[in-house]
Amino acid sequence: MENNRETYNYKTGFPDPVLLFAVMMLTGIGLAMVYSASSEIALRHYGNEYYFFSRQLLHAALGFSGMLALAFIPYRVFRQLSYLMLFIAAVMLSALLFTSAGHSAGGATRWLRMMGVSFQPAEFARLALIVFMAYSLTKKQGRISDLSIGFLPHFLVLCMFTILILLQPDFGTVALLWMLAWIIMFAGRVPLLHLTSAMILILPAALWLLISADYRLKRYMTFLDPWKYPLEDGYQIIHSLMAFGSGGIFGKGFGEGYQKLFYLPAPHTDFIFSVLGEEGGLIWVLLVIGLYIVLLLRGMRIAATARDCFGSLLAFGITVSIAMQALVNMGVNLSLLPTKGLTLPFLSYGGSSLVFNLGCIGILMNIGTTRGK
Repeated sequence: MENNRETYNYKTGFPDPVLLFAVMMLTGIGLAMVYSASSEIALRHYGNEYYFFSRQLLHAALGFSGMLALAFIPYRVFRQLSYLMLFIAAVMLSALLFTSAGHSAGGATRWLRMMGVSFQPAEFARLALIVFMAYSLTKKQGRISDLSIGFLPHFLVLCMFTILILLQPDFGTVALLWMLAWIIMFAGRVPLLHLTSAMILILPAALWLLISADYRLKRYMTFLDPWKYPLEDGYQIIHSLMAFGSGGIFGKGFGEGYQKLFYLPAPHTDFIFSVLGEEGGLIWVLLVIGLYIVLLLRGMRIAATARDCFGSLLAFGITVSIAMQALVNMGVNLSLLPTKGLTLPFLSYGGSSLVFNLGCIGILMNIGTTRGK
């Protein structure tokens, strides 16, 4: 079927207005919340209340420019770029660990600094993995049930990324990549027997990773009962829940939140959803969740109506990736999941996350507007 589709003459229309609206709304809300959540911190540490906001605004401008450009660039070019993207991702992740370009913060080396610009290679690695798996699974559909063809190559690439990211260390991103890869392989018709068998075999390794580091084990124990550690690891979860509780239905009003004032750690990054809950209340929380649902539904619709298998898997992977990251972040903020250092897509402060997620939306839009004659 894939070979027959190669004969289509493709043309691109205008990007999906519903998807564009949802993304613009999320980014706009994010800019407002970044300012609200970070202004006091920025004023104290940098003497400029707009320090984080101005940088996020610049990243949003770059991201939207990239999104619009990618919306009109044929997504099929990524078929030829899949292996190159894998190579670049591996080089950047290695550079973090083995060169002076790696920048450490909070006990982890996750940022690469080059020519005065800092970014997280893990964001690019996530996109590279999606593109590679979409291309590889499409190419191998005729032999997808063969263990050495349909499963093993993707598993090995995933293991390579896992090792490089764990050395940073970044357990949360690794967990996200594994879930994402398994879902894409399932959508790509890799036999369920291969996926479940491999998962059973790697569970002991995952358990060992959990208990081998004291901070990971304590993080899990804190998730079970954060009130047992009110001044230690449970501190941020407790204040996150207090933010939601004090926000009520209508919220305290923009800029009127209390927990962000040096009580809630990372209020403009990992816990910006809690600040939204306190200042915007249940109404704004439901609005943001609704916008993510719109994004998810439009992304799945694009995946279902794509003109080829590659486009379908690429759209599916991008949509699932953003939805999973949002779900995990919101789950952490609501104490429904153990604490992980994952940002909330389009809302949290972070240039790498915002630029790459907006770029992914551009690719998604192109898939949705590409039609054959």
